[in-house]
Amino acid sequence: MGISSSMNAGVAGLNANANKLGTIADNIANSQTNGYKRADVDFASMTVNDARTSYAIGGGRSYTAGGVTTTAIFNIEAKGAVTGTDNATDIAISGRGMLPVTSIASVGGNASDQDLMLTSTGSFDINAKGYLTTSSGLVLLGWAANANGTIPAQPRDSASGLQPVRVNLSGTAALPSSEIVVNANLPATATAAGSTGDAQPINVEYFDNLGAAQTLSMTFTPTVPAAGNPNSNTWTLDIVDQATGLSAGSYQIVFSTASGNAGNIASVTQLAAGATPPSTTYDATTGEMSLQLGDQAIAIQLGSTDAAGAHHLTQLSSTFSSSGVTKDGNAAGTFTGLSIDEKGLLSASYSTGFSRVIYQIPVADVPNLNGLRVLDNQSYAVSSESGPLFLYDAGTGPVGGIEGFALEQSTTDTANELTQLIQTQRAYSSNAKIIQTVDEMMQETTNLKR
Repeated sequence: MGISSSMNAGVAGLNANANKLGTIADNIANSQTNGYKRADVDFASMTVNDARTSYAIGGGRSYTAGGVTTTAIFNIEAKGAVTGTDNATDIAISGRGMLPVTSIASVGGNASDQDLMLTSTGSFDINAKGYLTTSSGLVLLGWAANANGTIPAQPRDSASGLQPVRVNLSGTAALPSSEIVVNANLPATATAAGSTGDAQPINVEYFDNLGAAQTLSMTFTPTVPAAGNPNSNTWTLDIVDQATGLSAGSYQIVFSTASGNAGNIASVTQLAAGATPPSTTYDATTGEMSLQLGDQAIAIQLGSTDAAGAHHLTQLSSTFSSSGVTKDGNAAGTFTGLSIDEKGLLSASYSTGFSRVIYQIPVADVPNLNGLRVLDNQSYAVSSESGPLFLYDAGTGPVGGIEGFALEQSTTDTANELTQLIQTQRAYSSNAKIIQTVDEMMQETTNLKR
């Protein structure tokens, strides 16, 4: 048995080192493949008939060569270097975790039939149908945002909420106004006896839900006291929505003269509520006036009556200024591109200068990354060895943040692979030499029998 088992061990050694050579070949071939995780083999000895405790006839201890076996291993948990690119939707993860993707072939069917795969990086571009896809056919998955850019609650231990990321290339979008900040100053001298009582108008452009520009007129009229009386420090604010020509309300605003709070709003009294819609209500604590326009609400920041609160509208000196009045929102614009931030929020940009969150890309993790099932195109699938999937917000828990304009390089170290190539070649040659030697010894045995 000794000679024949030696040949079997030599053959096993050839096979084992051939497997090792295969991993080296793949590693070197993929040294420039972004996201490639280095493969290796684990060598394990084999014994036959518990050779370490068996004894030959006559009491001598015998040995039967068992050979060697190998198991393929993939160091999926290893991270390659992250390099910058010039494509906003080249995506990498700065730490632990994987991006959820699916195959282009499974897109368009039932969500339950959608393949779930994971990849550590990807160079994604918008294809002809608007899907964010790699050249190898991996489609990025994410949670779709609501119309206002918020992400609804989603299951974290399931991929059921994930959708293929799709962009409407010919789409036009608008950003309705939701806030007006009245950083303005009214002249204190206008409320003095003998002043002309001229009204001070502030016209603010806002954008409605359809992206059309509209105008909100705010007219401040001073209350002029009779001769010999002190300043009234009182103004009447009339608000008119020019889109409908209807009043949105009337208010009496009194400004403080107290030390430390002089010039700030002391009180706001509603004189008329306005139509329904438009209509307004004022909150003295927050200093916010809520303008209701039917399907659209705009918060008008005037300023709080609390001395410690926020102050926007003031009454000081003799100068009227409305240069600080601002509003948000944008007119309708056409799609111009995508960007992604470190939290995984994917935003679409539009030609009128605004962007809107359209998806959130979560980062997937499993207890044992090295237990994932290896697929083509640097992608992986959950298995019993990997443990269950969990979806995190990027940069939270154990997972890293998401980087746009970046790709993760291969984990292959070419110099190390070449060193192992030499070692494997020598081991293979040595095993071949064993087979040659056994053959010669068996030939000698055959010659003796003659």
